[in-house]
Amino acid sequence: MSDLPVLAVTLGDPVGIGPEITLKTLAEPEALQMAHGVAVGDAIVLERLVRHLGLNLEINPIATVADARFTTGVIDVLNLGVVREDLPWGEVNATAGAAAVGAIEVATRLAMAGEVDAIVTAPINKEAIWAAGSQHLGHTEMLGELTGSTRFNTMFWVSGLKIFFATRHLSLREAISQITRENIEHAIREAYTALEVFGTEKPRLAVAALNPHGGENGKFGDEEIIAIAPAVAAARVAGLDVVGPIPADSVFHQGIQGRFDGVLSLYHDQGHIASKTYDFDGTVSVTVGLPILRTSVDHGTAFDIAGTGRASHGTMRAAFKAAATLAPYARRLPAIYPPGVR
Repeated sequence: MSDLPVLAVTLGDPVGIGPEITLKTLAEPEALQMAHGVAVGDAIVLERLVRHLGLNLEINPIATVADARFTTGVIDVLNLGVVREDLPWGEVNATAGAAAVGAIEVATRLAMAGEVDAIVTAPINKEAIWAAGSQHLGHTEMLGELTGSTRFNTMFWVSGLKIFFATRHLSLREAISQITRENIEHAIREAYTALEVFGTEKPRLAVAALNPHGGENGKFGDEEIIAIAPAVAAARVAGLDVVGPIPADSVFHQGIQGRFDGVLSLYHDQGHIASKTYDFDGTVSVTVGLPILRTSVDHGTAFDIAGTGRASHGTMRAAFKAAATLAPYARRLPAIYPPGVR
């Protein structure tokens, strides 16, 4: 019996690039050495892609993870049977949306039951899942409901640095209004705990500043003075190795250079721009706050190149590798948001 982790890899939207990047990743010999990967979706979608791209791969439809062969040149796929005919590439389609939702549901159930060690998700199209009847804003919200989680966040992992977010899907104006001492204290504690959960001993966490030059002692804004610095000071009193606020134009570079294990970004684009500019393909999204491990690509369905064979699978490869690496810590994930906090 192999000690390699078992990863469920969803195909995402079947008429986007998700099936292609999943196929390319699972077909690589390196993937077989890192983990046992099982695609979750519709076999007909992968069979069509293999024919269309002229790939020398066998698609093996299975009903349970136990049926997987995990063999070179064979792609095991838990076959959902939602898609029953070829769908037009790169178009919003309710059937495709239903297939994407179904794959997420099946993969999540497998992870909750302990049949797989983690899930890796390919991109979905929000319009398609809404056309299929889903009320969720996206992947993370869907996973939250499926796992009974009410509080969760995103961690980016790039070149060894873990980036956390004090706020996420808010307008910039609303995000700034959420920069309070209390909120930053909570975000620091969550980020620090996540670093520990994922195996970092004695984490070093930096908190980014909000304003240019860190506010220049209030000349460019006072959020650093009234909220961020006091939150950092409180964390240090509690024994956490936290520094900041450090100007955002340098803190991520310092983190990449190894000075910190993690950086707390204050709003969505602050961390996204830094990580994706440095290494777009190598940036992996990890959902923290769920009782299961989920990694994901950090890009969309790329309908414009779907079915062309031109999709880069670099981010999917990185997400697969991250899931394999972090799988041993999956059982510790509930510690990030303990009972009563979740």
